[in-house]
Amino acid sequence: MSQTDPVTQLQALAERFERLAEQHRRLLEENKSLRQGQEQLVAERAQLLNKNEQARSRVEAMITRLKSLEHNA
Repeated sequence: MSQTDPVTQLQALAERFERLAEQHRRLLEENKSLRQGQEQLVAERAQLLNKNEQARSRVEAMITRLKSLEHNA
């Protein structure tokens, strides 16, 4: 059969479609995984920012107490 045979062309087109459909499925899964990873990183960042703010507040409170002790001594 020649390459211009409609049956051959249809088979080639069907194979190409299957490859594209599989690639599409893989990309959907990869995108889902990347979005989940991004959500985890955003949540982790929020936790770290919160911990950083708590630590900053504690350090400021300690400095204030030390200055108060210094003035009272």
